[in-house]
Parts: sequence; structure tokens; C-alpha cells
Amino acid sequence: MEPAIRRHALALFAVLCLVWNIALVPAQAEPALRFGTEGTYAPFSYHDPGAGELVGYDVEVAKAVAAKLGRRAEFVEAPWDTLFAGLDAGQFEFIANQVEANPQREQLYSFSTPYTYATGVVIVRAGDTAIHTPQDLRGKLTAGTSTSNWTQAARALGARVEEVAGTAEALALLAQGRVDAVLNDDVTFRSYLVAVPDAKIKIGAELPERSAIAFPALRGSTLVGQVDAALADLKADGTLTRISEKYLHVDVSGSQAKPPSQWSTIRANLWPMARALAKVTLPLAAITFAAGLVIALVTALARISSNRAASFAARAYISAIRGTPLLVQLFLIYYALPEFGIKLPPFPAAAAALSLNVGGYAAEAIRGAILAVPDGQWEASSALGLSRGETLRLVVLPQALRIAVPPLSNILVALVKDTSLAATIQVTELFRTAQNAAAPTFRFFALYLTAAVFYWAACLVLSWLQGRLERRLERGTAKA
Repeated sequence: MEPAIRRHALALFAVLCLVWNIALVPAQAEPALRFGTEGTYAPFSYHDPGAGELVGYDVEVAKAVAAKLGRRAEFVEAPWDTLFAGLDAGQFEFIANQVEANPQREQLYSFSTPYTYATGVVIVRAGDTAIHTPQDLRGKLTAGTSTSNWTQAARALGARVEEVAGTAEALALLAQGRVDAVLNDDVTFRSYLVAVPDAKIKIGAELPERSAIAFPALRGSTLVGQVDAALADLKADGTLTRISEKYLHVDVSGSQAKPPSQWSTIRANLWPMARALAKVTLPLAAITFAAGLVIALVTALARISSNRAASFAARAYISAIRGTPLLVQLFLIYYALPEFGIKLPPFPAAAAALSLNVGGYAAEAIRGAILAVPDGQWEASSALGLSRGETLRLVVLPQALRIAVPPLSNILVALVKDTSLAATIQVTELFRTAQNAAAPTFRFFALYLTAAVFYWAACLVLSWLQGRLERRLERGTAKA
């Protein structure tokens, strides 16, 4: 009887496994629907000041669309000016960041049906009496992101444009009196007044066109039709209306809670910034410095080698690294390499670019330190029967290390600060964390100053360690 029961139990278990595979595995295997977004553009895409999670109108609409399709929404955060590059590189399928479906973009990308409409406005300071119509912008200084349709509209009206990283920074410049106007939509204007109720700005003029906001995708993407169907359902069942009322129909009567003070904003973000410093910034600096030193040593030895091919290759590498901006190197590795089938995640891409950059600069410091060792060391080692390789490894490099410590320490300190550029390729390190916190609160000074203090503290510790290392290496050496 017992063997029969066991056989029946095994058969039942097999049936249950089959049902599980049929019913659940396809749903779990469905890939996430990826959206590119700024994460610093309140109220459309920003991090909740309390919980720190990514929220906003565009974010919630994207989640609702993905849910309609039976998929999970996944967000890749990047500065506005790199979102289309990320889309081209296949980092995500759609952009969810208040993108206008204008004719120029429609020639290059496929757009979903619009999920909201916005009216363009010219935002000016409260006391401004010079701008009453869009035509009054001619010759005036405005602020905007380089690839924004509002920036293009400002230039078309004859205005000069101060390019900034995002809309929050543009409105901050206007409030500070550093530009004459900002072109954007009326919803963004009202949302800014909610966050900064004492801001002395107003709408100076309205633009005649309404902009249709949609999700752009790569040209010919088959996902666009599915997203269109999902948006139609969301409009029919009232979901888009509810999301819009939640984020965009703001009450400007003064009944909202008072915005947090500068000190409370800093206190709320001290731990997130410290965590980003410890978990991302410092590990990224340590990994890239170690890898960069290996590259630098090989390059320095090739540079002083008698082999002309090796010496030329080392010179060319150093020249290329020192002659191009680190930001361009980051963009080449993260956004350009996917065109050749090499697609690196954000952190490895940042590590690769920073390591190559450190290698180019540190190579010259190491080469100079090796050449600073007196020639007599080579002659004495040869007299003792040491080969050239043994002399280099046992005699010259230990002495060169002591000479190279100060310049290499300077490179390490600079590297810790240069890791902030990794924010441009979607690495959420210390500075990106500060940007995320500043976007919905507009507390730029408080949060950026806090980030600067964290960088400064890290560099002070590194300088102290440099001094300790120098004193340790000087033990037992003869004083002149």
C-alpha cells in the first residue's frame, strides 16, 4: 500500500509542477518595460523627500502602462540631455520625461499617443515689465536644457539661452535674477510655486501652441502600438485623470504644508548622502585607482622602453587621455560603445572610463619617479649581478614609489571628486543623490553644499593617510 501511495504522491507533485510552469513561468519570464527618466524633474519625475523612492506624474503613468501590459516598469535615471542617447543605445525602450512629440523628433523616433497636454508659457520675475508677449524675448537671456523643445522655441523667438542641466536649475536661475525668462509649461510653473511659495516669479506671456506629451521609442518599435492600447484603456477607466489630479492639479491657495526648512532638508538627506559616499563613490574611486595604477605602471614602463612601438603606443594613449575631457570619455564608453555591440552597465562603464583616465595621468607621475632614481642605482645593482628586471623590481621601483606618493595622492584626491561625473551615466553616487534630493525641494544651496562637505571630508582623510604613508616610507632613509 505504501509504494502505491508514494507513486500517487509523485504523480500529483508532477502535475502540480506542470500547472505551475504553464500558469506562472510565462508571466515571470516577461521582461520589464524600461523607461528612461531624469529623476530630478518635479512633479513629473523625482525622488520623494521622505522615502527616497522615484515618484511623479510621468513615473506613475509609466507604471500604469506597464501594469496594463502585464509587465513591471523599470526606470533608468539620467540627465535630460543624455536620455535620447540612452534610448539610441538601447538602455531603455521608452522615455518618460515630459517629451513633446514635435515634428523634428517624430522624424527620428516613434511616439505613443499623447498622455497629457501642456500650454507653453514665458515665466519671468514678478517685477518684470519688459516681457508681455513671446516676441519680447528677442535679445533676452533665457535658461533651459540643450535638447529641450522649450530651448528651441526660445531660440526661434530670438532669445539667448543659458544651457543648464534641468528645469529646476533654470527656474532657480530665474528666481535669482541671473536670466530674464524661462520657457516651460504652466503645470511646471504652478508646481514650482507650491515648492517655493515665496518665489518672485510670474507668467509673462503664453505661447500659442499646446504641446502634446508622449513616450518616444526607437523608430519602428513594435511596443508603441501596445502602449497606445494601454493608454487608451487608462484614459477610458479614469486612471490618467486620477494620476493627473494627484500630481498636477495643485492647490496654490496656501493650504499646503509649509516647505521644510534648510536644516531639516539637510538632516533628512545626511544619511542617504553618507550611504552613497560609502557604497558607491568611495568604492568606485578605490577600484578605479587600483586598476589605473596597474595601467599606469605598464604604460610608464612602455614609455621609457627602448622598443619604439611600445613607446609610441604609450605616448599615443597618454596623449589621447590627457587631451580629451573625462566627460567625453565616459560618454564614449557608455553611449557610443553599444553601437559596436559592447554594452556596459553604468557602474562598470564608469569604472572603465575612470581607470583609463587615471592610467593616463598616473603613467607620467610613475615615469618621472622612475627617472628620478639616480643612474648609480642601476650601475651598483649590475655590479652585484642583478639583472635589469631584478634591478627594476627590487631596487628602482621601491625608491620610485616614495617619490611618486605625492603626485599619485593628488590624482587620487582628484579622482574622488571626478566620480561625480558618473552621475551623467546613471550612476547614483553622492552628487546624484544630492541632485535627487534638491529637485523636488529646490534647496540647491543647502544640499549641494552638504555634498561638497562630504567630498571635502573624504579628501581630508585621504590627505591625512598620504602624510602617514610618506612618513612610513621615509623610515630608514638617509637625510640630506
